[in-house]
Amino acid sequence: MTLVKTTYNRRSFIKATAISGGGMVLGFSWLASCKPTPEQIKAMPKEWFNINGFLKIGDNGLVTIMSPNPEIGQNVKTSMPMIIAEELDTDWANVIVEQAPLNTDIFKRQLAGGSQSIRQGWESLRMAGATARRMLMEAAAKEWQVPVDELTTEAGMIYHKKSGKSTDYGKVASAAGSLPVPKEVNLKDVKDFKIIGTPRKNVDGPKIVTGQPLFGLDYKRDGMLIAMIVHAPAFGMKLKSVEDTAAKSMPGIKDVFVINTYPEGVEKQWSDTDAFPDLVVVVGNSTWEVMQAKKALKVEWEQAANPDSTADYVAKMAAEGGKKPKEASRRDGDPEAAFKNAAQVIERTYTAPYLAHNTMEPMNFFAHVTPDKAELVGPIQTPEFLEKTLAARLSMPLEKIDIQMTRMGGGFGRRLYGHFGVEAAVISQKLNAPVKLIYTREDDMTQGLYRPAYSVTYRAALDADKNLIGFHIRGGGMQDSPVHPNRFPAGAVDNYLAEEWTVDNSISTGAWRAPGSNFIAGAEQSFLDEVAEAAGKDPIEFRLALFDRAIKNPVGKDNDYDAQRYAGVLKLVKEKSGWGQEQPNVSRGVSAYFCHNSYVAQVVDLVVEDGKPVIQKIHAAVDCGILVNPLAATNLCEGGMVDGIGHALYSAMTFRDGVPEQSNFDKYRLIRHSEAPKAIEVHFVENDIDPTGLGEPLNPPIVAALANALYKATGKRVYDQPFMMDKAMLG
Repeated sequence: MTLVKTTYNRRSFIKATAISGGGMVLGFSWLASCKPTPEQIKAMPKEWFNINGFLKIGDNGLVTIMSPNPEIGQNVKTSMPMIIAEELDTDWANVIVEQAPLNTDIFKRQLAGGSQSIRQGWESLRMAGATARRMLMEAAAKEWQVPVDELTTEAGMIYHKKSGKSTDYGKVASAAGSLPVPKEVNLKDVKDFKIIGTPRKNVDGPKIVTGQPLFGLDYKRDGMLIAMIVHAPAFGMKLKSVEDTAAKSMPGIKDVFVINTYPEGVEKQWSDTDAFPDLVVVVGNSTWEVMQAKKALKVEWEQAANPDSTADYVAKMAAEGGKKPKEASRRDGDPEAAFKNAAQVIERTYTAPYLAHNTMEPMNFFAHVTPDKAELVGPIQTPEFLEKTLAARLSMPLEKIDIQMTRMGGGFGRRLYGHFGVEAAVISQKLNAPVKLIYTREDDMTQGLYRPAYSVTYRAALDADKNLIGFHIRGGGMQDSPVHPNRFPAGAVDNYLAEEWTVDNSISTGAWRAPGSNFIAGAEQSFLDEVAEAAGKDPIEFRLALFDRAIKNPVGKDNDYDAQRYAGVLKLVKEKSGWGQEQPNVSRGVSAYFCHNSYVAQVVDLVVEDGKPVIQKIHAAVDCGILVNPLAATNLCEGGMVDGIGHALYSAMTFRDGVPEQSNFDKYRLIRHSEAPKAIEVHFVENDIDPTGLGEPLNPPIVAALANALYKATGKRVYDQPFMMDKAMLG
């Protein structure tokens, strides 16, 4: 049992409030909740004791926990309330959900990104549940006139075994709300968990599969108009003129006008990344009518001064990569001497293109802005930052802005950037009417915020005995560097050098699932396989030897990984995959990577059929600390790996004179259902370490496991993504 104080950083995470009619209300940061199936719900209470943003307990013991976190498919709406329910010691079947609106006075970090929801919320969620349980017990103890330490709880009931008395939480909720919040509470020992660590289905699953309204595109309001936008066809272009007579005369069209999303002087947040602030807006009664009016517009644009093409930025990256950076990001030992004296030097360069996010649900947002308030409803990963931008853009105080979050049909980083919410608000303000802005697939795919294009060159120095004595990484990309200088193999090689560079251009970029890592993991782990081969060593044993060095005698002090845990996932995947006992005609590749605070190792088994790779099976070993919901965790791992494989094989955004050459799925290739792995096994390391991220860590290393398996199958290394663009790869 762990004793924790109910305050943190001088701020109280938990406050008890007695409200009219009694009941118990606990406010805390980082809440989320769930809703069971109708069959699981007991009769609804006659009276709820609640206020927005707080834990509510009904008079019959039913519990509702408001969920402030954006849900983008990572299933936090199920997993986070499991943490609260565990410490509250309530019956999981008696927990239901309500999605909270944005409320920064109550909830902290209402953001979906960086695979941090469970990690950041772990302590405060547990503390909230434990504090509620303690206060309920104190209320019962006071009523029964017995010491509180003689009471026990189970499944929403309080028991006093000596007297045989018992009651459910609902009976003492009102009294508990009048008690002071305890200064410290006991948290459960991991061995006593009953809910955490058990598989629980997605609480929104039945609604999703039956088509009930959950997503932004589902949202409707009486009198709501539909808006769509037209942006410049190429990056760097500016609006010159609009001929809208024909469009305005079409059936159902209300107006056509131009907006500037971010005029000069508006304070932006980091999430306000947008390459096309000047937009032509078409507003009408229905989506179809607005789409037809868009086609009737005649818009003239001024050409960009120096439009960027794929060939241009590839050349820029090659030139920059060949220069020596002014300052190294990390230097251990004497790497120059190691390479000068090496018996063998291996040098390889890896590249990856821009990538679009391609969320299943296109960008959309509802807005109703009046002189008195702004009401917005839609799918956004960063509602708090959107609220601040809206306050600046609409000249309206924060308390007048209400943002309701819908479930999102995918995010992958795209919905970190809230310009589409700002656009909806500006359009509504101009019309003084409720409006839903909808992007077409083409609008979204051609408007930027792509995963940056990257390039990295690795060099390895081997001595006469084929020992790795020097390692050099020099990498960069368009407006971003993927290099993490303190990650493996830093700390495992005596002579190590990491250098970074970036190149600017007009194509806008943003976070894409596992930012930076989604490229560099594949490059690093592919290169290490090639070095292991040159050293005449098994690729897993080669890596384990490096980890052994980092465990026993690490180089440097800033290594950002735990070598013991890193080696642990490699050993686990080796065992589970039967490494060394390969099947005939099946080629295997391995990789391992650390990002978003979690450790992953993977083995890919594939064959080549009709000139195409067919993945027979993936074995994955994962160390993400305590597993809250094994079912959701496995689903996240599977999805991350399929996503990584598909983009590595097929996907790319290319440009000609600033114009995106892919605007829909007829030209932007995604993985097909038939191309997904035939089988996936995910194995989790069991430990008592606080949980870490899972939405992103499985995506980056699968690229290398795939590349290394392809090499075994074809005898050819792949260095440039997407792999299937290399016509010679499969012979």
